[in-house]
Amino acid sequence: MFGWTLVSNSTDLAAIPVPVGGNSPTRRAWARFRRNRLGYWSLLVFCAVVLLSLAAELISNDRPLLVRYQGQFYVPVLQDHAETTFGGDFQTPTDYLDPFIRDQLAQPGNWVVYAPNPYGPKTLNYFAKSPNPSAPSRDNWLGTDDRGRDMLAQLIYGFRVSVLFALALTVTGVVLGVLTGAVQGYFGGKTDLAFQRFIEIWSAMPELYLLIIFSAVFAPSLALLLVLLSLFGWMGLSDYVRAEFLRNRQLDYVRAARALGVGNWQIIRRHVLPNSLTPVVTFLPFRMSGAILALTSLDFLGLGVPPGTPSLGELLSQGKNNIDAWWISLATFAVLVVTLLLLTFMGDALRDALDPRKAEQ
Repeated sequence: MFGWTLVSNSTDLAAIPVPVGGNSPTRRAWARFRRNRLGYWSLLVFCAVVLLSLAAELISNDRPLLVRYQGQFYVPVLQDHAETTFGGDFQTPTDYLDPFIRDQLAQPGNWVVYAPNPYGPKTLNYFAKSPNPSAPSRDNWLGTDDRGRDMLAQLIYGFRVSVLFALALTVTGVVLGVLTGAVQGYFGGKTDLAFQRFIEIWSAMPELYLLIIFSAVFAPSLALLLVLLSLFGWMGLSDYVRAEFLRNRQLDYVRAARALGVGNWQIIRRHVLPNSLTPVVTFLPFRMSGAILALTSLDFLGLGVPPGTPSLGELLSQGKNNIDAWWISLATFAVLVVTLLLLTFMGDALRDALDPRKAEQ
């Protein structure tokens, strides 16, 4: 699309068409990404599933979302209520799966709004009609695990834990990788040499052994796991950023900025870094899929999240230990495969969109 501008010279006025808007490199890359239908729809589906998992308490919860009992309103999803509130005999928190409580809430004049799946990630249904692990049924759509927890709730909350952990690990790795790669590539010389020797030594550290040692010394937690994996996850990305900085620091616009007296860190931030982020953006989906696999593997080995935390790796371990309970392995494997496929399709589409050979298309 073109606009018109008037250019004056010594003889006449000429109307010259000039492009206006919509033609920046970012817009062209986004247009190429959207043309890849598989990658584009994978992005939409993945974002939708992540948003649904963030609202897991409204989708799968053993507490009702809203209760009207004897003319008063209660919001159990936000606050505990004693059993005596609803006609029970004890001051303990209400078990809303208890048939007596359900009968009380079903009395005329009372009403209750349950979540679509009335089970939480730690809910043990003591009133189940079949032994655990139980096969899929009308009460438990995907069955239960060997502890009696609802599989659908475990998968929803476990997926959320995995994605949020992968996102945090990816962001941490990107920050450290970009910082170290930028320093190496821009300053070069002895700085680059010292960093390279440090990376060679650090990468030789036995990561799995360190995880085993720290898991035995400290109480397992997601924060500890994030710190340990972040110590090693930045090195792969650092090499790509270093290579981009080594190439871009010799270009004319960087030399011109130096000649004008612009400081090194300002040149890095304003000039070199924005033109060196292509490998960073391209590898983001692949780094997230790697982080999800890392957490799942560690949970499968018992070195991951604290006991009781919803975990895809723990469900895979249960499936291995309960071969007859096919629904545990099948459902967990399906969630992992679909998640990794979506991230892979997104990464492939992003890589093609940012390919410099297609920049003019």
